Amino acid sequence: MKKYIKLTTWIITGLVVAGFLFVLKQHSYAMTEQKIEIETSQGKLTGTLILPEKYSGNIGLVVFVHGDGPINDTYDDAYKPLWEKFASAGYASLSLNKPGIGGASGNWLEQSMEDRAQETISAINWAKSLPMIDTQSIGLWGASQAGWVIPKIVREVPDLAFSILVSPAVNWISQGKYNTRAEMKQDGLSEHEIKVKEHYNAQVLQLLNERASYEDYLHIAQSEDLIPRERWGFIAKNYQSDATEELSYFNVPVHLVLGGQDINVDIEETERIYRDKIPASLLSVSYFPDADHSMLSKKNAASPLRTFLTAVLFPRQLVDNQYLNDLTQFIQIQPL
Repeated sequence: MKKYIKLTTWIITGLVVAGFLFVLKQHSYAMTEQKIEIETSQGKLTGTLILPEKYSGNIGLVVFVHGDGPINDTYDDAYKPLWEKFASAGYASLSLNKPGIGGASGNWLEQSMEDRAQETISAINWAKSLPMIDTQSIGLWGASQAGWVIPKIVREVPDLAFSILVSPAVNWISQGKYNTRAEMKQDGLSEHEIKVKEHYNAQVLQLLNERASYEDYLHIAQSEDLIPRERWGFIAKNYQSDATEELSYFNVPVHLVLGGQDINVDIEETERIYRDKIPASLLSVSYFPDADHSMLSKKNAASPLRTFLTAVLFPRQLVDNQYLNDLTQFIQIQPL
């Protein structure tokens, strides 16, 4: 009996160790990560510079511009498979913590889209001083809310090499209306329930247009959908964001990436506006029918548990299978 217990213990221990080593290997990436700090007149920026493990001469750089929320430099490690792909193509990556995250100065909820653009420009200027970076091969990658930020960066840094925009927002108000209806339909709510919610949202929008205080908002606020005070300030500062006319600032290749399962952004409207405002010679579009707003595959997006387990056990399979290869192919055709 003792021998059986001892054998069972050894087997369980072996399986635990093997599982630990497997997970560790899955989270080991062929790249070099360096934590960085950048002092600016607006405070300290913090983040990560990612370099290929082996490189010679100057290399290109992809600067990351986040979407909404309190996002850290690695996006809780979700960026790492993409960084690894860029590194394999001979590109470094640079990603910042949002203000107030990871030791960075400030509070991201106090930022305008212009503030976010200026922050990124400071990071680009810092990167241009690095001896290994080819200053003529610096491009941008941005998702969702970055659709309002990247055109502002391009306006002031016209020598960028390219921009990649993943599920980008165009107009804050129309995006919000689309997202509300799409989410409620997906949840199986009736047309009447959707109309009631849309009427309430119209009341909130009217308060924003009137520059109402947070206390004014609280008079009509629904307790089950209460916007926190800081978030209200962020919305009031940014809800009029519209990148439509600013898309004309692009003068280098733009790669638009859209997912067929996106309920945050109206991808048909987004593609139409991008094609209308950006010359066809500069614009390329990739469409992944099974990907959602974050480029998660349909099967992962449908199950939070599956998403968690995939992130832990197979992080390179978290996003749509074709997405990583698509972005790698795009930057590989850019001149270095």
